[in-house]
Amino acid sequence: MRVLIVDDDALITSALKMILEVDKIDVVGVGHDGSEAIQLFETLKPDILLMDIRMTEMTGLDAAKTILSQYPDAKILLLTTFSDDEYIIQALKYGVKGYLIKQDYSSIVPALNAVSKSQTVFGTEIIAKIPGLLHTKQPDPQAKFNYEDYSLTAKEYQLIGLVADGLSNKEISVQMFLSEGTIRNYLSTILDKLNLRDRTQLAIFYLTTKNGS
Repeated sequence: MRVLIVDDDALITSALKMILEVDKIDVVGVGHDGSEAIQLFETLKPDILLMDIRMTEMTGLDAAKTILSQYPDAKILLLTTFSDDEYIIQALKYGVKGYLIKQDYSSIVPALNAVSKSQTVFGTEIIAKIPGLLHTKQPDPQAKFNYEDYSLTAKEYQLIGLVADGLSNKEISVQMFLSEGTIRNYLSTILDKLNLRDRTQLAIFYLTTKNGS
């Protein structure tokens, strides 16, 4: 796993680099602001960009937006504090793979491993603020959720739940006794129905509706 670290605090970048290298993770570069993150990403093409949100010159949020507009498959994991929730919602809208609380260093390596498998990493603190992210109608919190209101079938909603659980297409195909090609076709159809962009937004859709189902 090749990781690029960007944070405007040199002590934090050093600490993160040390933590990752202890776990045999290849830190290919270190940067200190958003514009540098963009330049280093283009040059180094890391597997994952681990980046702070609040930086002095250019924020990690702006850098993530720029990078993802050029490299939609880029895997970006943002570092934040609890006060940054509103930024995280916007970041997820751009397509980042999630967030980490800066002080929780023990979660960094497991989160990177999850992101390397195309899973998303975000906490329950974010879920309550997610509805404004989605580009599709939101269920009435007082009403019972019905997937048919979204033109979904029972099988499609089951598949969405497996995506939200972080399963890969291969793992979903085993669970649902379908080929990987069929799973890909299902996902494409579901994203079109819900007017969503990717697996991250699909997972968020499931998490914001499942309590009412």
